[in-house]
Amino acid sequence: MKKLTSLLLSLVLMVSVLACGASAKTSTKVRIAGLKGPTTMGLVNLLSMEKDGTAALDYDLQLYGAADEIVPKLIKGELDMAAIPANLAATLYQKTNGGIQVMAVNTLGVLYVVEKGNTVHSFADLKGRTILSTGKGTTPEYVLRYLLRKNGLDPDKDVKIEYYSEASEVTAQMAAARKDAIAVLPQPYVTAAQMKDSGLRVVLDLTREWNRVCDTQLITGVTVVRTEYAKQNPDVIAAFLTDYQKSVKAANEDIDGTAALCEEVGVVAKAAIAKKALPKCNIVYRNGQEMKKDISAYLQVLYDASPAAVGGKLPDDNFYYTERPAQGHGGDPQLRKVSFETRKTAAQPCGSFSYIRRPAPMPMRAGSSQPKPRLLRGRAFIKVERGPKGRAAGMLWMAVKRMPSRQTDVRWNRPGRNSTTMRMMAMG
Repeated sequence: MKKLTSLLLSLVLMVSVLACGASAKTSTKVRIAGLKGPTTMGLVNLLSMEKDGTAALDYDLQLYGAADEIVPKLIKGELDMAAIPANLAATLYQKTNGGIQVMAVNTLGVLYVVEKGNTVHSFADLKGRTILSTGKGTTPEYVLRYLLRKNGLDPDKDVKIEYYSEASEVTAQMAAARKDAIAVLPQPYVTAAQMKDSGLRVVLDLTREWNRVCDTQLITGVTVVRTEYAKQNPDVIAAFLTDYQKSVKAANEDIDGTAALCEEVGVVAKAAIAKKALPKCNIVYRNGQEMKKDISAYLQVLYDASPAAVGGKLPDDNFYYTERPAQGHGGDPQLRKVSFETRKTAAQPCGSFSYIRRPAPMPMRAGSSQPKPRLLRGRAFIKVERGPKGRAAGMLWMAVKRMPSRQTDVRWNRPGRNSTTMRMMAMG
């Protein structure tokens, strides 16, 4: 089929659309994995959004205790996305020949050195000591080793580092220790340990120590996607990123609600721990060029210290996901962009389309027969943002195989709600 040029369409919505709030969703759940701890705390609100109908997608959020449980599932295609340590993402990219891409930074620095006692006040005091830690082969190990070297200590000779698979094991060891035990822990486990043992003391904030010796951003976690999945489902990725940004915003603003979800999902043992820890977890949503700048600078530091930390070499530009035009179904995919305005006063998605069809006959010349309604195969997603004068303006991105005419009535089928007729007009 001859490829059509991209058209800019204007959309006039009927009054019923102005009050729309429900979202049509994809029929298949997005399978996303996370680790117990801060990198998943920004994801949990996706579940509440799905429950109340404001999410554009359905989610299967799977929780794991260690990154090595997630890696094989991601490689085998049993997961679509995952929240994992930043350096692990770079290593996986190399090992899978570009099989994964990073979509967003989800967590900045959350690591602390804690002590059951009062003997450590600087890195120099760690010499000759045993340090308990989690995250061998991931962010905690490489950040700790980097900072030890920067402070004049050899991590292989001057200290002994004992690694455990999960942070909860480290906290259990600290609780059993009599005194002077030292550990590297992330939030929210620092908070959890201190709530159990008031004698546990934070002695070093590793984010602050990092900033003292390095001019790059310390990054704990990123959210990745399988490259093939991203290529096949660009509309799903776009919808996910919109949902994800909202979920992160809720994690930073609705502390009580997010804390309750963290306990419900199992990210944190108790909501009270999550509530106290959330403001200290540095949960963020950074994508695009900001993401690329931060991650590339961070990985460069790790690479300079130890190439193995990032898989032997720095990832190329394809490591960083960039949004692509959505693909149509079974034909020549075309990107359609529709500008529109509504009277909605809140910024929220107005809906997503599983399909669009033309139900009404088109005006025809006398004596000609009416064509049969034609299915416009493809998907679309509306992103609404607050516009001027209290209105919400946005763009509707559609991937349709073809546009049958320059002016077409179409029907938007919204599950659980009445269908809405709209008029689409090709402007180019």
